[in-house]
Amino acid sequence: VQLQASGGGLVQAGGSLRLSCAASGRTFSTSPMGWFRQAPGKERDFVAAMSSRGHIKTYADSVKERFIISRDNAKNTVYLQMNSLKPEDTAVYYCVSRIRGGPISRAPESYDYWGQGTLVTVSS
Repeated sequence: VQLQASGGGLVQAGGSLRLSCAASGRTFSTSPMGWFRQAPGKERDFVAAMSSRGHIKTYADSVKERFIISRDNAKNTVYLQMNSLKPEDTAVYYCVSRIRGGPISRAPESYDYWGQGTLVTVSS
C-alpha cells in the first residue's frame, strides 16, 4: 500500500498550488482521506480531511476559506487546492488514509497510511 503525494514546489505569497495524492495497493473509496503538514522545527499539524464519499469535510482554522480538499474515488486520489498561500504555509505536506471507514478525524494516530510528503515553500 502506498500513498504518493505530488504537486509541491516554490510559490510566492498569494499564489496557488494543487497537491495530489494517488493511492495504490488497495482501494480507499470507503475510507476517510486527508492532509497533515509539518513545518521546520514544528510538530505535525492537521490540515484537512474528508469522508469517504466527500460529503463531510473539515479544515484547520488556519487554512479555512483558502484550502479545498477533494477526492476522486475512481482514481483513488485525494487533492488539496491551496489558494492565497502565506509564508506560514511553508511545510512538508503529507496525505493520509486508514484501513477502516467511519467518521473523519483530526488526530494523526487515527490514520494508518502516510504518504512520503511533498514540500511546499511560500516566499514572501
